[in-house]
Amino acid sequence: MKSFDEFSKPEEYISPMDKHFRSVLRSWAAKEVMPFRRKYDEDWKTHHLIEPAFDKLMGNKGVGIQKALFPEELGGWGIGHSDYAFTVACTLAEEVGRADTAMAVAFMVTYWPLTAILVDPHVNWRLAKEFAPMFCNTDKAVFAANAMTEPQGGADIENIEILGGKTIRTTARLDGDEWVLNGHKLWPTNTGGVCSLFGVPCTTKLGSNDPNDFALIFVPANAKGVTQGGPYEKAGMAADKNGDIWFEDVRVPSWYRAHGPGMDAQVFKEIIPWGLVGSMGFLCGAMLNLYEVLYDFVSTRTYNNKPLKENDAVAGIIGRIAGDIDICRILAYEGARIGDRRNKPYGHPIYSEEVIGKLRNLKDFVSDRAVDIFGKAMDVLGSYGADREWDIEKHWRDIKIIQLWMGGKQLCQMEAARYFFNCKTL
Repeated sequence: MKSFDEFSKPEEYISPMDKHFRSVLRSWAAKEVMPFRRKYDEDWKTHHLIEPAFDKLMGNKGVGIQKALFPEELGGWGIGHSDYAFTVACTLAEEVGRADTAMAVAFMVTYWPLTAILVDPHVNWRLAKEFAPMFCNTDKAVFAANAMTEPQGGADIENIEILGGKTIRTTARLDGDEWVLNGHKLWPTNTGGVCSLFGVPCTTKLGSNDPNDFALIFVPANAKGVTQGGPYEKAGMAADKNGDIWFEDVRVPSWYRAHGPGMDAQVFKEIIPWGLVGSMGFLCGAMLNLYEVLYDFVSTRTYNNKPLKENDAVAGIIGRIAGDIDICRILAYEGARIGDRRNKPYGHPIYSEEVIGKLRNLKDFVSDRAVDIFGKAMDVLGSYGADREWDIEKHWRDIKIIQLWMGGKQLCQMEAARYFFNCKTL
């Protein structure tokens, strides 16, 4: 059998640590996830089964991956100032996503709001020092959340080029040396009772589209006035809890704001590319596992006394699937290279309209191809495609959610049209 490593990735510009990361994560996945992941779908509410696997991935007695972004002098791995940060993120997303995309999402969303304060050139050392012990000095998995989505506007907050934050209803008022937050967030990953630290996009002036009024403020989950609702049951993504958060006169120190007027809006724009590249990594990981399952099935099941893969009709389908996986993996790592700082061939900052438009384009394409090839694979497997034993249907449910988040297809298409066709009103 050929390995899924046969699929293309840009060896000339991936991280020098790539093989090490992959080896460690595959060992963890083989022991802690692959034998149990079918049971994880039933554990969406309590995470009794899932939590120990997260501890071994994220905590100090395991891989310790939750401290990756923090500087070395604070006990982390220093990925936040690496020239390969996006490429490493894509690798981590892919490897954990191969085992369980929901687990990949949950641990990587912990990085997501922290990129605003831990990634060069915008390191906020005061907050880095304050939050480092929470993530770096523990054997337990500790989760953060990018508390972005709101009930009335969905992903409108991401559409910052046009809306400029004017639909945000979560407010922050400066009272002496404290911010006072009020509002309601819905659906952020790592809510539903999991989160220890929120990054909260909010506004200092309701209805304003002035970037100076956009604020990104960090809020500990145990702060007085923070309430988390229980997790919602979804079609998939059982290891990723999503729920409601209410902020009622929540007070945090004034220095818990990421950077300040104007710069908060910029670093929030920089957060978006991380989510897009991570999403492509999750999808590629799921597709690599699809290849493993499909290879086994078409090699061991027969039609007309020959392996299924030797049938012309089946070969045409699986050949197209292999081609799509190869192309999507290339695109995912090209997206990561757009984000990375080294040898900048694109020449634009990651918050630019060009970068966001191109990455939205790539994420939309890879999402569509993933959803399509999982459908094709289920056709090849026939009734086995819906059988939980083969795990195709698990990935199929999970990846559809990836296609839908971060504004879904609509915002991806709008931002691509906005950049490539100079649309002015979208």
